[in-house]
Amino acid sequence: MKIAVPKETGQDERRVALVPDAAGRLVKAGHQVAIQAGAGAGAGFADEAYREAGAEIAPDLAAAVKGADVVLEVQPVPAGDIAKLPEGVALIGFLQPAENADLIKDLAKAKVTSFSLELLPRISRAQSMDALSSQASVSGYKAVLIAAERLPKFFPMLMTAAGTIAPARVLVLGAGVAGLQAIATARRLGAVIEAYDVRPAVKEEVQSLGARFIELELEAQEGSGGYAREQSEEFLRQQRELIGKHVAASDVVITTAAIPGRKAPVLVTAEMVEAMRPGSVVIDLAAESGGNVVGSKPGEWLDVGGVAVYGVRNLPSSMPVHASQLYSKNVTSLLEHLAPEGTLKLDFEDEITKGTCVTNAGEIVNDRVKEMLGVSSPLDGEVAAKRSEGA
Repeated sequence: MKIAVPKETGQDERRVALVPDAAGRLVKAGHQVAIQAGAGAGAGFADEAYREAGAEIAPDLAAAVKGADVVLEVQPVPAGDIAKLPEGVALIGFLQPAENADLIKDLAKAKVTSFSLELLPRISRAQSMDALSSQASVSGYKAVLIAAERLPKFFPMLMTAAGTIAPARVLVLGAGVAGLQAIATARRLGAVIEAYDVRPAVKEEVQSLGARFIELELEAQEGSGGYAREQSEEFLRQQRELIGKHVAASDVVITTAAIPGRKAPVLVTAEMVEAMRPGSVVIDLAAESGGNVVGSKPGEWLDVGGVAVYGVRNLPSSMPVHASQLYSKNVTSLLEHLAPEGTLKLDFEDEITKGTCVTNAGEIVNDRVKEMLGVSSPLDGEVAAKRSEGA
């Protein structure tokens, strides 16, 4: 197969879908790999490193994807570039279907077979393909470092001749991959940590990392695939009432609660932030999907009564070397699953293939995406119009 890797064009995006080591393995497996010039530069991977791995360096996108069987990307392909993709090509990346309805419809019209890594089923045999988890781990780690830099206090307890410095108090809301990594990182820095999640099943994981698990008298909200399910407004109201005192007592609050394809739940209200001590820091990892913190804005620091509130935007891109290495492993693992004998062989009876495939043969084929977009096919309107004209 010919595998093409475009240069990412998204705002502040420094990752690349395929690192040189992975490109070399694909070349040794008999594939042709074409990398758009400069694709790896943001992550520190020079074109020469790809050449040494056996990949071809293409001068532009059109040259890279010409004759390609597979295109690997990180961010969604720009709408203006869809026409450059060969008909029937397989596109693998973060398509963000809930936020990109028009893009998904355009991919279907262009007869691109697309796969969205956000939709990967959370099953054991798909763990090596789980890009959401690998990138969330980067986000959880970096969020704590950002908070520690901004907080006007030490994280660890210090005993000095001038007296004892109390450790910082960190509250992590959401104990998925990002939350657990945040807990582990804050613990390494010496903070005292509390954590809360609507899924009681994560209690032991939280405690194993040295944090205290906050237990509220609320119904468990375990969803399918290990995710939390979408909560009712009444549940969220009760949750906010009970969690408020923990927020007020914290020096740092890191929120990580997100449900793929849904708006992030509001966990921290403006009143909670105002109740925190001046100098405290709030990091909202869900800012791009609506925000767990009222008023947070992606990519911006806000001062709320002396409390610094940061809405994260594309945090994995701030650590592009390791984020790209992890992502590259994820996409190549999925590619190997889709092409076990070296060529694409799509088995829609398979849970992974069916779960991640968004468009195929001119239609939206993923039930979750259809539900998100409220359509059964991107061409339905055109079909209806033609029928109306012929009536």
